[in-house]
This record gives sequence, structure tokens and C-alpha cells, in this order.
Amino acid sequence: MVEQSADVERAVRLLAAGEVVGLPTETVYGLAADGSNDSAVRKVFSIKGRPPGHPVILHVAQPDDVHRYAHAVPPEAERLLRAFWPGPLTLVLPRSALVPDVVTGGLPTVGLRMPAHPLFLEVARRLGRPLAAPSANRFGRVSPTRAEHVRLDLGKDVPLVLDGGPCAVGVESTIVDLSGKSPRLRRPGGITPEDMLERADVRVFVDDGEGLPVPGSLPSHYAPRATVVLAASGELWQRVRTEALRRRVGVVHRGAAPPDLPDSVATVRVGESEQELAHDLYAALRSLDEQGVELVVSVIPEVASGSVGEAVLDRLKRASAPRPE
Repeated sequence: MVEQSADVERAVRLLAAGEVVGLPTETVYGLAADGSNDSAVRKVFSIKGRPPGHPVILHVAQPDDVHRYAHAVPPEAERLLRAFWPGPLTLVLPRSALVPDVVTGGLPTVGLRMPAHPLFLEVARRLGRPLAAPSANRFGRVSPTRAEHVRLDLGKDVPLVLDGGPCAVGVESTIVDLSGKSPRLRRPGGITPEDMLERADVRVFVDDGEGLPVPGSLPSHYAPRATVVLAASGELWQRVRTEALRRRVGVVHRGAAPPDLPDSVATVRVGESEQELAHDLYAALRSLDEQGVELVVSVIPEVASGSVGEAVLDRLKRASAPRPE
């Protein structure tokens, strides 16, 4: 406990000096910088290789901070943050003058979130400033869900990574855009539209593809080094056997693997429930990368409509999308 407290104090000192720090959240690990410091936020972009103009989420330490960094907070936003903060929900709102252009990519809106991890919140509260903290990995790659993932990805570029254990949720936050006429789901995550209707009496409409950019919205994203293809459960193992004739293949699967697979096939079994699947997905993709596979064949999970499983499908589709040259 004393050692962890010392690490928190060191994290606060580094952030106050304009450095970056790897911090755990309940979704994924973030590469954090003082969100009020332009040069510190630019350092995050540089380390990640993140394109300028691609907005990052601003993380706050308490719900009332939303009024400092949003110019307008509609009643729907108030109900959502009271129901779900701290938690894996990002609200896109008209930005206030306190939010630097580098955080929003020059857009008139800002994504705000209060994470539900005690280490992150302790650092943010002691710093007394919001934290810009996109996922702590190279841009477009698989997000980290353990401290060692951050160290493997970013190495000496990050002077400190606080180890808060494996991330509880495992996929990025739900993003809801409240800057227009009606709330729009811009990125699925651990909180679903059904949750928001039931717990906050807010009806969130499915994104129509219009609107300003939000984090994680590029067609190709969340991808391991290996190429990713998706297969229906009934076709998975035949596809694996066919691909294994030509190259080293990794498999993300649910349930037991067949006993007669070629030795060149690496398998990672993920959880049966949708929450377990979300928790396990990124670690599975990273494990297969570490085993040197050339191709990952992932089962297309059957998921319930309006569940966290839809977030998993979203991440798999982006991981398997054609990659920019």
C-alpha cells in the first residue's frame, strides 16, 4: 500500500511537470496527460502516433466537473452522469473555453468521462486538473487491458505505468453524443442504450453515421499486428484448417477446440458470457500476436441485441477491416 501511494505521488508530480503516465481505468489503460497543458497533450499524440485533429476524451475526477468543461449540459446529460458516473460512459457536449483545441481537434465539442478506477481517480483528484487519456498503445492497435501491455507497447516513451490490475470491462467506453437535437450512440461499449433508458430515462438513438468525429470511429482500429478475419461458429474450424496449410494461424474461440488441430495453430479461448468475452478479447488478440501468428481467425460471437456483445462485434469488425497503406 505504501509503495502504491508513492507511485501515485510520483504520477502526480510527472503529470504536473507536463509528462505522460500510464493509468488504469475500468475499460482499458490510458496514456494520461494534463488535459489543460497543450504541450503535454501533444506529447500523447506524438507517442501514440495519433493523427492530429483526432479528438481525445477528457477525464474528470467528479461529476460536477462537467459544468467546467462543457458549455451546455442538457437534462439528458445530467441524468446520464448521475446514473453512470463514475463508469464507462463518455458524454459528447459543447465544449467550454477551458478545453484546449488540441484535446478536441479544434471541434466545438468535447468528450467527457469520469472513470471508475480508484487509482485513476486518486491521481486526477490530487492533480486537480482533467486528464486527456486515450488508450495507452500505438494508434490503431489493440488497446491495453493490463499494465504489462502498456510497457510492451510504449516502453521507455512512458516514464511510469501504474498497475491497477486487469481492466474490469475490457473494451472502451460507450460514447453518447448530446450536442445535437437528440442523444446519439457514437460508439458501443459496456453501457447499452437499454441501460440508459432503464436507469436514466434517456432514449439514445443509433448513430446514423453523421456528426463530428469521435475516438475509435475510424473503419480500421483495435487491430493486432496479424491480419484478422472473422468466421461464423459453424465455419470456424474448417477455415482455420484451410488457412493453416499456408501460414501460422491463431484462433479466438469460445468453447473447446478440436483435439486434432495442426501444431502450427495457436488457440485462445475467451469467455462464454458477453461480459467475459469483452473482458478477454484484447488480451486474446495480444497473446496471439506474441505467439507470432500471421493470421487471426476469430469467431463471430452470437450476441443479444443491445448488449455489451455489440461492442465486441464493433471492435472485431474494425480489427478485421482493410488497413490504411
